This record gives sequence, C-alpha cells and structure tokens, in this order.
Amino acid sequence: MAFTRHVGKHGDRKVAVVFREVPGEPHMALVVYTEILNRTIHDPLVQCIESDIGQNSEDLALALNRSYTTDGQIILQKLHAEGMLKKVQTELIVMTPQPNTRIKLNELNKILDQMKMGEDAVKKLAEMDNQLGMQDPMAVARRMRGDKDAFTPETIPGNKQAPTGIDASGDLLGDTTLANNLRQQALRMAAEAKGLLAESERMLSQADTLAPSAAATTAVGVPSKKTRGRPKKTVSVA
Repeated sequence: MAFTRHVGKHGDRKVAVVFREVPGEPHMALVVYTEILNRTIHDPLVQCIESDIGQNSEDLALALNRSYTTDGQIILQKLHAEGMLKKVQTELIVMTPQPNTRIKLNELNKILDQMKMGEDAVKKLAEMDNQLGMQDPMAVARRMRGDKDAFTPETIPGNKQAPTGIDASGDLLGDTTLANNLRQQALRMAAEAKGLLAESERMLSQADTLAPSAAATTAVGVPSKKTRGRPKKTVSVA
C-alpha cells in the first residue's frame, strides 16, 4: 500500500496538513478539519491530496493553490476565506500516511529538515551557484522547496508579518500579488536561461578542445564548400 502524504489526526479528528510549519513558529502547523467540509470542497481537496501534484508537493498548500472546488474557486483561497485554516501545535498532530503507520508531525519535520540539509542538498546549492553566480541563499532554498509566494501562512490573519508582494490593504491574491508573482517567475526563468546558455558555451568549448570543428577554413577565413571525391590540385601561376 502506497503512503499518502499530508493526512493525519488531531486527537480523534481527521486533518489535512496544509502547512507543516508556520514561518516564525516552527512548532505550529496549519491544518483543515476534513470532516467539517461540505462536498463542494471536500471531494476536490481529497482528489488534490491523492494526485501526483499533491503527493509531490512538500506543503499541501502548493497543490491546493492550483486546484479548484466544484464551483470553480481556488481551494486554498476558499479555505482561507471561510476561516477553515487552523493553527495547531505540531506535537499534537499524528500523521497517518498508512493505517498502520503513525508519527508525530514535529518528529517528521525534524527528519525532513535533516534530509534537506544533507550532502546532496549542499552539492546542489554549489552547482547552482557555479552555473548562475552567487545568489541569495534564501532565494535558492525557496526555489529548491518550490515557489510559495502565491500564498503563505503569513497571509493568514493573526500572523505577525506578510510576505513580500502582499499588499498591506489585504490584497492577498489580487492583481498586484499575481503581477509580482509573474515578475518573479520571469526573473527566475531568465536566470535559468542564462545558466543554460553559459553551460552550452562551456560544453561547446570543451568539445572544440577535444576535437576541433569539422568545418575547415580557407586562407581568408571563409569556410570552404565540401565536395565529393578527391580534392583538386592547386596550380601555381608564374
């Protein structure tokens, strides 16, 4: 039986863990009690959890921000607007990825954090720095974990600070936020494209070092045309 991420219990109540940790409050998580949801939200939410994007997302919020209720609303935005996102201590949440598997969320978070700080993660950061130049370590870490700027726990009322790009007027997911997200994605894509071009030039240079290009050049530097058969002899004119 396959494991199912993001599901657990708070006491006897079933929960879906939307954020494993609240920024600035790592001992707190953001959850939704699935049993109180109406079918308009419940069924799409369950489908999102079981989908590939849900199971491959570090935080369920990333997948919920791309999924819709049966009446066409973004699930994450709907949960927030209806006040269904609740902060709960991680040590009080028991994750149940399988019927016979139980682990406290605070213990699971420690394991996942240790895995992320492993040797592979350090190597990946070094490779990205070599390809794209020195970068803000926090920006690199966010890219490795996935883009969470669209909707983060800081946007939930009661949390102390709002992330960059969120209007102080309360425009959580409005035009200003979407525009900022598009700009950030465009800059990230441009940086990645720059890195790919640099890597392409390096590979071409290495290839020319190993085996010079097959295109021969004449004395004036113009590539000569390829002809079939033996090359013509050069006749000297007195």
